[in-house]
Amino acid sequence: MGRSLWRLGVFVLAGLAGAMTAKADPVSDFYRGKQISLILSAGAGGGYASYAHAIAPYLTKHIPGNPNVVVQNMPGAGGIRAMMYLYSAAAKDGTVLGLVHSSVPFAPLYGIKGANYDPRKFNWIGSINSSTAICVSWTASGITQWKDLFDKGFIVGGTGAGSQMETMPAMINQLFGTKIKIISGYTGGADVYLAMERGEVHGRCGGLVSSINSTRPDWFPKKKVSVPIVVALQRNSLFPESPALVEFAKDERTKSILKLVLFPLEMDRPVLAPPGVPADRIAALREAFHKAMIDPGFLADAEKTNIELGEVSGEKLQAILEDAFSMPPDIVKAANEAMNLTGTSGE
Repeated sequence: MGRSLWRLGVFVLAGLAGAMTAKADPVSDFYRGKQISLILSAGAGGGYASYAHAIAPYLTKHIPGNPNVVVQNMPGAGGIRAMMYLYSAAAKDGTVLGLVHSSVPFAPLYGIKGANYDPRKFNWIGSINSSTAICVSWTASGITQWKDLFDKGFIVGGTGAGSQMETMPAMINQLFGTKIKIISGYTGGADVYLAMERGEVHGRCGGLVSSINSTRPDWFPKKKVSVPIVVALQRNSLFPESPALVEFAKDERTKSILKLVLFPLEMDRPVLAPPGVPADRIAALREAFHKAMIDPGFLADAEKTNIELGEVSGEKLQAILEDAFSMPPDIVKAANEAMNLTGTSGE
Protein backbone atom coordinates (compact mmCIF):
# COMPACT_ATOMS: atom_id res chain seq x y z
CA MET A 1 0.00 0.00 0.00
CA GLY A 2 2.82 2.37 0.90
CA ARG A 3 4.63 1.61 -2.35
CA SER A 4 1.43 2.26 -4.35
CA LEU A 5 0.96 5.62 -2.66
CA TRP A 6 4.56 6.44 -3.36
CA ARG A 7 4.14 5.63 -7.06
CA LEU A 8 0.95 7.69 -7.15
CA GLY A 9 2.79 10.58 -5.61
CA VAL A 10 5.54 10.30 -8.22
CA PHE A 11 2.97 10.36 -11.03
CA VAL A 12 1.22 13.38 -9.53
CA LEU A 13 4.49 15.25 -9.13
CA ALA A 14 5.48 14.37 -12.69
CA GLY A 15 2.14 15.65 -13.92
CA LEU A 16 2.53 18.87 -11.98
CA ALA A 17 6.05 19.32 -13.30
CA GLY A 18 4.80 18.82 -16.85
CA ALA A 19 2.04 21.36 -16.33
CA MET A 20 4.51 23.85 -14.88
CA THR A 21 6.84 23.29 -17.85
CA ALA A 22 3.99 23.92 -20.27
CA LYS A 23 3.02 27.10 -18.45
CA ALA A 24 6.65 28.21 -18.48
CA ASP A 25 6.67 28.39 -22.29
CA PRO A 26 3.88 30.81 -23.23
CA VAL A 27 5.48 31.59 -26.60
CA SER A 28 5.31 27.95 -27.65
CA ASP A 29 1.74 27.73 -26.38
CA PHE A 30 0.81 30.81 -28.41
CA TYR A 31 2.32 29.64 -31.68
CA ARG A 32 1.32 25.99 -31.52
CA GLY A 33 -1.20 25.27 -34.27
CA LYS A 34 -1.01 28.77 -35.73
CA GLN A 35 0.13 30.13 -39.09
CA ILE A 36 2.56 33.00 -39.62
CA SER A 37 2.21 35.16 -42.72
CA LEU A 38 5.59 36.23 -44.07
CA ILE A 39 4.75 39.34 -46.10
CA LEU A 40 7.15 39.76 -49.01
CA SER A 41 7.46 43.25 -50.46
CA ALA A 42 8.39 41.82 -53.86
CA GLY A 43 6.66 39.73 -56.50
CA ALA A 44 7.06 36.01 -57.10
CA GLY A 45 10.08 34.71 -58.99
CA GLY A 46 12.71 37.27 -57.97
CA GLY A 47 15.67 37.14 -55.61
CA TYR A 48 13.64 38.21 -52.59
CA ALA A 49 11.15 35.40 -53.24
CA SER A 50 14.00 32.89 -53.42
CA TYR A 51 15.20 33.94 -49.99
CA ALA A 52 11.73 34.00 -48.46
CA HIS A 53 10.79 30.53 -49.63
CA ALA A 54 14.19 29.15 -48.64
CA ILE A 55 14.08 30.36 -45.03
CA ALA A 56 10.34 29.90 -44.34
CA PRO A 57 10.46 26.16 -43.48
CA TYR A 58 13.42 26.72 -41.15
CA LEU A 59 11.61 29.46 -39.32
CA THR A 60 8.76 26.98 -38.87
CA LYS A 61 11.27 24.49 -37.53
CA HIS A 62 12.85 26.80 -34.97
CA ILE A 63 10.03 29.07 -33.79
CA PRO A 64 8.60 27.63 -30.54
CA GLY A 65 5.38 25.76 -31.25
CA ASN A 66 6.39 25.28 -34.90
CA PRO A 67 3.81 27.52 -36.58
CA ASN A 68 3.48 27.12 -40.33
CA VAL A 69 5.20 30.04 -42.07
CA VAL A 70 3.54 30.96 -45.37
CA VAL A 71 4.99 33.49 -47.83
CA GLN A 72 2.55 36.09 -49.15
CA ASN A 73 3.60 38.44 -51.95
CA MET A 74 2.70 42.11 -51.55
CA PRO A 75 4.66 44.07 -54.19
CA GLY A 76 4.05 47.72 -54.94
CA ALA A 77 5.61 51.19 -54.68
CA GLY A 78 9.11 49.82 -54.32
CA GLY A 79 8.20 47.98 -51.10
CA ILE A 80 6.34 50.82 -49.38
CA ARG A 81 2.97 49.11 -49.80
CA ALA A 82 4.10 46.14 -47.70
CA MET A 83 5.73 48.37 -45.08
CA MET A 84 2.56 50.39 -44.65
CA TYR A 85 0.54 47.20 -44.23
CA LEU A 86 2.96 45.87 -41.62
CA TYR A 87 2.99 49.20 -39.79
CA SER A 88 -0.71 49.96 -39.63
CA ALA A 89 -2.89 47.00 -40.63
CA ALA A 90 -1.10 43.75 -39.84
CA ALA A 91 -1.79 41.81 -36.64
CA LYS A 92 0.58 42.86 -33.88
CA ASP A 93 0.71 39.55 -32.06
CA GLY A 94 3.63 37.91 -33.87
CA THR A 95 1.57 36.05 -36.48
CA VAL A 96 2.64 38.44 -39.25
CA LEU A 97 6.24 39.05 -40.25
CA GLY A 98 7.78 40.90 -43.16
CA LEU A 99 10.71 40.35 -45.48
CA VAL A 100 11.12 43.71 -47.18
CA HIS A 101 13.31 45.67 -49.54
CA SER A 102 16.28 46.98 -47.57
CA SER A 103 15.73 50.49 -48.92
CA VAL A 104 12.18 51.01 -47.63
CA PRO A 105 13.08 51.43 -43.94
CA PHE A 106 14.93 54.59 -45.00
CA ALA A 107 12.16 56.01 -47.19
CA PRO A 108 10.65 58.19 -44.40
CA LEU A 109 14.06 59.77 -43.79
CA TYR A 110 13.97 61.11 -47.32
CA GLY A 111 10.32 62.09 -47.36
CA ILE A 112 9.32 59.50 -49.96
CA LYS A 113 5.62 59.84 -50.75
CA GLY A 114 3.46 57.27 -48.96
CA ALA A 115 6.17 56.22 -46.50
CA ASN A 116 4.14 57.17 -43.44
CA TYR A 117 5.86 54.96 -40.89
CA ASP A 118 8.72 55.12 -38.43
CA PRO A 119 11.09 52.19 -39.09
CA ARG A 120 12.57 52.51 -35.60
CA LYS A 121 9.24 51.39 -34.13
CA PHE A 122 9.29 48.06 -35.94
CA ASN A 123 10.73 44.99 -34.27
CA TRP A 124 13.73 43.97 -36.36
CA ILE A 125 14.30 40.22 -36.26
CA GLY A 126 17.43 39.93 -38.39
CA SER A 127 18.73 40.17 -41.93
CA ILE A 128 19.57 37.19 -44.12
CA ASN A 129 22.45 38.94 -45.81
CA SER A 130 24.54 42.06 -46.15
CA SER A 131 25.60 42.84 -49.66
CA THR A 132 27.23 45.09 -52.22
CA ALA A 133 25.11 46.70 -54.89
CA ILE A 134 26.23 46.79 -58.50
CA CYS A 135 25.22 48.36 -61.74
CA VAL A 136 24.79 45.39 -64.03
CA SER A 137 24.41 45.70 -67.79
CA TRP A 138 23.51 43.34 -70.59
CA THR A 139 26.89 42.89 -72.29
CA ALA A 140 25.40 42.94 -75.78
CA SER A 141 24.09 46.46 -75.09
CA GLY A 142 27.62 47.82 -75.31
CA ILE A 143 27.51 49.25 -71.77
CA THR A 144 30.40 47.47 -70.07
CA GLN A 145 32.63 50.08 -68.40
CA TRP A 146 32.31 53.06 -66.04
CA LYS A 147 33.03 55.55 -68.84
CA ASP A 148 30.07 54.15 -70.81
CA LEU A 149 27.73 55.60 -68.18
CA PHE A 150 28.89 59.04 -69.34
CA ASP A 151 29.36 58.49 -73.06
CA LYS A 152 26.28 56.35 -73.78
CA GLY A 153 22.66 56.42 -72.68
CA PHE A 154 22.47 53.69 -70.05
CA ILE A 155 18.81 52.71 -69.64
CA VAL A 156 17.89 50.84 -66.45
CA GLY A 157 14.65 49.43 -65.08
CA GLY A 158 13.06 50.41 -61.75
CA THR A 159 10.12 49.44 -59.54
CA GLY A 160 9.10 52.72 -57.93
CA ALA A 161 10.20 55.55 -55.67
CA GLY A 162 12.18 54.33 -52.70
CA SER A 163 13.52 51.17 -54.33
CA GLN A 164 17.28 50.82 -54.77
CA MET A 165 16.74 50.29 -58.48
CA GLU A 166 15.73 53.95 -58.70
CA THR A 167 17.51 55.68 -55.82
CA MET A 168 20.93 54.25 -56.73
CA PRO A 169 21.09 55.38 -60.37
CA ALA A 170 19.54 58.74 -59.47
CA MET A 171 22.22 59.23 -56.84
CA ILE A 172 25.00 58.30 -59.27
CA ASN A 173 23.67 60.79 -61.81
CA GLN A 174 23.45 63.56 -59.23
CA LEU A 175 26.85 63.08 -57.60
CA PHE A 176 28.95 62.03 -60.57
CA GLY A 177 27.23 63.39 -63.69
CA THR A 178 26.48 60.09 -65.40
CA LYS A 179 23.70 59.76 -67.97
CA ILE A 180 21.56 56.95 -66.61
CA LYS A 181 17.91 56.93 -67.67
CA ILE A 182 15.41 55.13 -65.41
CA ILE A 183 12.35 53.37 -66.81
CA SER A 184 10.04 53.02 -63.81
CA GLY A 185 6.98 50.85 -63.23
CA TYR A 186 8.29 47.27 -63.31
CA THR A 187 6.68 45.00 -60.72
CA GLY A 188 9.91 43.55 -59.37
CA GLY A 189 13.55 42.76 -60.02
CA ALA A 190 12.68 39.61 -61.96
CA ASP A 191 10.70 41.71 -64.45
CA VAL A 192 13.69 44.01 -64.91
CA TYR A 193 15.89 40.99 -65.64
CA LEU A 194 13.38 39.83 -68.25
CA ALA A 195 13.39 43.32 -69.74
CA MET A 196 17.19 43.12 -70.02
CA GLU A 197 16.94 39.79 -71.83
CA ARG A 198 14.33 41.23 -74.20
CA GLY A 199 16.37 44.35 -74.89
CA GLU A 200 13.84 46.76 -73.34
CA VAL A 201 16.46 48.14 -70.97
CA HIS A 202 20.24 47.91 -70.84
CA GLY A 203 20.50 46.94 -67.19
CA ARG A 204 19.79 47.60 -63.56
CA CYS A 205 21.52 49.71 -60.93
CA GLY A 206 21.06 48.65 -57.32
CA GLY A 207 21.06 45.03 -58.40
CA LEU A 208 22.63 42.49 -56.09
CA VAL A 209 25.00 39.66 -56.91
CA SER A 210 22.94 37.33 -54.71
CA SER A 211 19.77 38.12 -56.64
CA ILE A 212 21.38 37.35 -59.99
CA ASN A 213 23.07 34.18 -58.77
CA SER A 214 19.81 32.84 -57.33
CA THR A 215 17.62 33.62 -60.36
CA ARG A 216 20.04 33.82 -63.33
CA PRO A 217 22.97 31.55 -62.32
CA ASP A 218 24.41 31.46 -65.86
CA TRP A 219 24.68 35.23 -66.35
CA PHE A 220 28.08 35.81 -64.76
CA PRO A 221 29.80 32.54 -65.83
CA LYS A 222 28.73 33.05 -69.45
CA LYS A 223 29.50 36.80 -69.32
CA LYS A 224 25.99 37.67 -70.42
CA VAL A 225 26.21 40.69 -68.14
CA SER A 226 28.93 43.17 -67.22
CA VAL A 227 29.53 45.25 -64.07
CA PRO A 228 30.51 48.82 -65.03
CA ILE A 229 30.59 49.99 -61.39
CA VAL A 230 30.33 48.56 -57.88
CA VAL A 231 28.09 50.80 -55.78
CA ALA A 232 30.13 50.52 -52.59
CA LEU A 233 32.85 52.00 -50.40
CA GLN A 234 35.33 49.37 -51.57
CA ARG A 235 35.83 47.02 -54.50
CA ASN A 236 34.22 43.61 -54.59
CA SER A 237 36.60 40.68 -54.88
CA LEU A 238 34.20 39.03 -57.34
CA PHE A 239 34.72 41.93 -59.77
CA PRO A 240 38.27 43.16 -59.17
CA GLU A 241 38.35 45.14 -62.42
CA SER A 242 35.15 47.06 -61.60
CA PRO A 243 35.84 50.29 -59.66
CA ALA A 244 34.02 51.10 -56.44
CA LEU A 245 31.91 54.25 -56.63
CA VAL A 246 33.74 55.84 -53.70
CA GLU A 247 36.89 55.96 -55.85
CA PHE A 248 35.33 58.84 -57.74
CA ALA A 249 34.25 60.83 -54.65
CA LYS A 250 36.05 64.18 -54.59
CA ASP A 251 35.64 65.10 -50.90
CA GLU A 252 34.61 63.84 -47.43
CA ARG A 253 31.13 65.29 -47.76
CA THR A 254 30.49 63.16 -50.84
CA LYS A 255 31.80 60.13 -48.97
CA SER A 256 29.38 60.85 -46.07
CA ILE A 257 26.49 61.06 -48.52
CA LEU A 258 27.53 57.74 -50.04
CA LYS A 259 27.72 56.15 -46.59
CA LEU A 260 24.15 57.16 -45.83
CA VAL A 261 22.91 56.05 -49.24
CA LEU A 262 24.65 52.68 -48.85
CA PHE A 263 23.34 51.93 -45.34
CA PRO A 264 20.56 49.70 -46.76
CA LEU A 265 23.14 47.32 -48.19
CA GLU A 266 24.26 46.47 -44.67
CA MET A 267 20.81 45.00 -44.04
CA ASP A 268 19.99 43.09 -47.21
CA ARG A 269 16.86 40.90 -46.94
CA PRO A 270 15.72 42.17 -43.50
CA VAL A 271 12.99 40.36 -41.56
CA LEU A 272 10.79 42.38 -39.19
CA ALA A 273 7.67 42.24 -37.07
CA PRO A 274 5.12 45.05 -36.71
CA PRO A 275 5.27 47.46 -33.76
CA GLY A 276 3.55 46.26 -30.62
CA VAL A 277 4.43 42.55 -30.71
CA PRO A 278 5.08 41.29 -27.14
CA ALA A 279 8.74 41.35 -26.15
CA ASP A 280 8.95 37.64 -25.29
CA ARG A 281 7.76 36.71 -28.78
CA ILE A 282 10.26 39.08 -30.38
CA ALA A 283 13.06 37.49 -28.36
CA ALA A 284 11.90 34.03 -29.45
CA LEU A 285 11.64 35.11 -33.09
CA ARG A 286 15.16 36.55 -33.04
CA GLU A 287 16.52 33.35 -31.52
CA ALA A 288 14.62 31.25 -34.06
CA PHE A 289 15.96 33.40 -36.90
CA HIS A 290 19.53 32.86 -35.71
CA LYS A 291 18.99 29.10 -35.39
CA ALA A 292 17.51 29.02 -38.89
CA MET A 293 20.50 30.89 -40.29
CA ILE A 294 22.96 28.32 -38.91
CA ASP A 295 20.78 25.28 -39.57
CA PRO A 296 22.78 22.77 -41.68
CA GLY A 297 19.71 22.10 -43.79
CA PHE A 298 19.28 25.78 -44.62
CA LEU A 299 22.98 26.19 -45.37
CA ALA A 300 22.82 23.23 -47.74
CA ASP A 301 19.69 24.54 -49.44
CA ALA A 302 21.28 27.97 -49.83
CA GLU A 303 24.33 26.48 -51.50
CA LYS A 304 22.20 24.49 -53.92
CA THR A 305 20.16 27.52 -54.93
CA ASN A 306 23.07 30.00 -55.07
CA ILE A 307 21.70 32.08 -52.19
CA GLU A 308 24.32 34.16 -50.39
CA LEU A 309 24.09 34.36 -46.63
CA GLY A 310 25.50 36.86 -44.15
CA GLU A 311 23.44 37.07 -40.98
CA VAL A 312 22.89 40.48 -39.40
CA SER A 313 21.23 40.55 -35.97
CA GLY A 314 18.05 42.42 -35.17
CA GLU A 315 19.97 44.55 -32.70
CA LYS A 316 22.44 45.54 -35.43
CA LEU A 317 19.59 46.47 -37.79
CA GLN A 318 18.14 48.73 -35.12
CA ALA A 319 21.54 50.38 -34.64
CA ILE A 320 21.91 51.00 -38.40
CA LEU A 321 18.56 52.75 -38.48
CA GLU A 322 19.37 54.85 -35.43
CA ASP A 323 22.66 55.91 -37.06
CA ALA A 324 20.93 56.81 -40.32
CA PHE A 325 18.19 58.84 -38.65
CA SER A 326 20.77 60.74 -36.60
CA MET A 327 22.77 61.92 -39.63
CA PRO A 328 23.21 65.71 -39.93
CA PRO A 329 20.29 67.34 -41.77
CA ASP A 330 22.52 68.72 -44.52
CA ILE A 331 23.84 65.23 -45.32
CA VAL A 332 20.31 63.80 -45.33
CA LYS A 333 19.16 66.66 -47.58
CA ALA A 334 22.06 66.10 -49.96
CA ALA A 335 21.44 62.34 -50.07
CA ASN A 336 17.74 62.98 -50.64
CA GLU A 337 18.50 65.33 -53.52
CA ALA A 338 21.02 62.89 -54.94
CA MET A 339 18.42 60.11 -54.98
CA ASN A 340 15.62 62.26 -56.37
CA LEU A 341 13.33 60.17 -58.57
CA THR A 342 14.19 60.52 -62.23
CA GLY A 343 12.11 57.72 -63.73
CA THR A 344 10.04 58.35 -66.82
CA SER A 345 6.89 56.90 -65.27
CA GLY A 346 5.66 55.87 -61.84
CA GLU A 347 3.53 53.12 -60.38
